[in-house]
Amino acid sequence: MKPVHLLAASIATVAAVPIQPLDKRLVFYTVSNPLLQVVRSVDIAAKCLLFSYGPGTGGGPPSPAGVQGLAHVEIDKAITNAEIAAQAVIDFSDRTVANADTAKLNGLQTLDDYTKLYEGNWGSTSAPTGVSPGLLTNYTQDLSFSMQRLSTNPYAVRRLAPGEILPFIVDDLIVESLAGKDLATLLSEGRLFYADHSGLKDFETEESANYAGGCDAYFYISPANGQFLPLAIRTNYQSNLIYTPADTSDDWMLAKIMFNADDLFMAQFYHFSGSHFVSEAIFQAAVRTLSEEHPVLAILRRLMYGAFGIRPLAANVLFPVGGIIDRHFGYSGRAAEAYSTYLYESGISGAVQNNYFKTNLKRRGLIDFVGGPALTHFPFYEDALPLWNATHTFMTALVNTYYANDAAIVADNEILAWMNEANGPAEAVDFPTKATMNSRAMLIDLLTHVAHLVSTAHHVVNTNALITAGAVLPLNPGALFKPIPTAKGATTIADYLPPVDKCIAYIFNTGLFARPLIAGTDRTIVHMFDDPVMLVRMKPAISTANNVFKVTMEARSAVVKNRGFDSNGLSQGMPFVWKTLDPDVAPWSLTV
Repeated sequence: MKPVHLLAASIATVAAVPIQPLDKRLVFYTVSNPLLQVVRSVDIAAKCLLFSYGPGTGGGPPSPAGVQGLAHVEIDKAITNAEIAAQAVIDFSDRTVANADTAKLNGLQTLDDYTKLYEGNWGSTSAPTGVSPGLLTNYTQDLSFSMQRLSTNPYAVRRLAPGEILPFIVDDLIVESLAGKDLATLLSEGRLFYADHSGLKDFETEESANYAGGCDAYFYISPANGQFLPLAIRTNYQSNLIYTPADTSDDWMLAKIMFNADDLFMAQFYHFSGSHFVSEAIFQAAVRTLSEEHPVLAILRRLMYGAFGIRPLAANVLFPVGGIIDRHFGYSGRAAEAYSTYLYESGISGAVQNNYFKTNLKRRGLIDFVGGPALTHFPFYEDALPLWNATHTFMTALVNTYYANDAAIVADNEILAWMNEANGPAEAVDFPTKATMNSRAMLIDLLTHVAHLVSTAHHVVNTNALITAGAVLPLNPGALFKPIPTAKGATTIADYLPPVDKCIAYIFNTGLFARPLIAGTDRTIVHMFDDPVMLVRMKPAISTANNVFKVTMEARSAVVKNRGFDSNGLSQGMPFVWKTLDPDVAPWSLTV
């Protein structure tokens, strides 16, 4: 295997060369117009013969087929495999060190022993920024657990609307002792939140020594101090236990771990379906309807760098019997594939317009909610919004430069054909239609969303996020390794967590998803549009917009890099410092 620095250089070289269609010519990008359409239509028709649809790899909507479609997949697989190979060099080295240093773990007899797994191992190599400071020392705090819903996995929780039927009941005396108000009052005041993983119990569980139940949980905004705190967790398994912070510390800790195992599974396959499936459906439709000289397709090609190489890897490594999912999660790989397809087709993750960044958060009552208090801190929104704003500004410059007015959008037959294709054979969900794509604002929002999906939305729960935050033990295992309790009274919580060998394998696999070699290079979000080959074919205003975007992202990176604890021992209202969305660390395109 090549040395790390040579592999890194190889990746950087590949990344610097955009994927070029076979018939690309060195001409300036132009939008469709009647004078050009006849010639462009012939090229598009020829392309459709070579780039077609095949069965969805790993579930979900169609994957590329045809001579050119399969060629795209092979090129992207080479990119994906090169990135993984480079990371594997680091990760194997870290695993070797970890295997030789197990004596310090004390057999993992206590939860604190699990934090030692990261001491001197993985923290500064496979993990680009190290495990989030505070996550290993403050993991027992309820605030650390609850604020994960607003940072490491922001996709599961929603606010319950006043008057909504309560999903389950918790004893009012217990609720009042914890929150100062009963459940109905918390609901009526718009303070009650809900995360529901109970539907997971309908999917195949792993039949080995891994266990999962499908928990759901309440969270609330404290009337006393405004903190976002956990209130109750229900197991949805046999006797259907309901745990609260009023239980013994061991029982309550076990409940939080059980919930997090479900939450981690949900996050990974929400991301798989909501980022990979959605963006691929959109892109394939664009390839088949937009000329290679269209600026919109040029931007999409940039954003979808290497994207088709990931689903084949998931189908070969994650989902098969005995694969990574079977080994580390409480649900099987086949369940993961079926669950991903369900999330996509139902629109939960697959809806395009309904899951636009702000639309999604408003729909779930996390921002701009008028029936209750605002969240005092919402780290995901705080970190994602500057990235979304900068992306929206760039896309505004792009669209307004190429389209003088809204009428020009309607006059672009290729854009309208893209709408029809996406809503037809590409099987996109909730995509704009030919009738609704009638303004520059609509196109700006759509392109901003694609960029958001392949960068911010993906990397918040995947890539570097796993080994630094979202999958960090002991609070975030993929499964329990002892049957789910049917009665309270747990004493040794470590018994429910994986043994040493499985822990090392688990961290090793989360490390394979990380991309520390990309940090600080032209593969980070800072350089999302910084493609000289593309920009030289664009109008000059787009290069200017790219420069503005880079400066904005560099400034944002400095803010995140310098983040630390305040005088109360908190960062963004959390007892851990979260830096996942540093735009000079996270990649600008999809990875595994």
